[in-house]
Amino acid sequence: MNGLSLRDPQVLGALAAASLCLGGVVAYYALRKRPSEEELEKLRREELVQSGRIIDGTVIDISDLGPQESGRPDGMRLILYKYQVAGVVYECSQDVTLLQEHVNIYDCRLGFPCSVRYNPHRPVNSIIVAENWSGLRNTANSIPIRRPPRKPRVPARYL
Repeated sequence: MNGLSLRDPQVLGALAAASLCLGGVVAYYALRKRPSEEELEKLRREELVQSGRIIDGTVIDISDLGPQESGRPDGMRLILYKYQVAGVVYECSQDVTLLQEHVNIYDCRLGFPCSVRYNPHRPVNSIIVAENWSGLRNTANSIPIRRPPRKPRVPARYL
């Protein structure tokens, strides 16, 4: 009967190849560059801009926290908003500290409508501002209504 022996060169080669593969996988996970929190947040915003659904919401409040309150050296700027999906009201906030060149929180009009992009499979995952998209509006009407000028009425000529 043939048994497996550790002295067999084929068994030693297979064990060496398996341990080499396992070592490579461990080295990859140990040495790979992990994305920072800012990179993960940017990827989340990009995904929502590409595949998120848009719904109407309302800007509730803004919050500008200093370094002491937020625990961050640059502080934290938040926009608080709410929206409703399938009868459930969600109240969320978005940290827009890294988006200062795209949005000024002091220009936000509280109580005004906004557009919210959300993940339909997880509605709590939402944004109102990204690098290349903004759901903030300047007026209560998102699309200004422009009526064509009226032509003066000319009385019909009777023959």
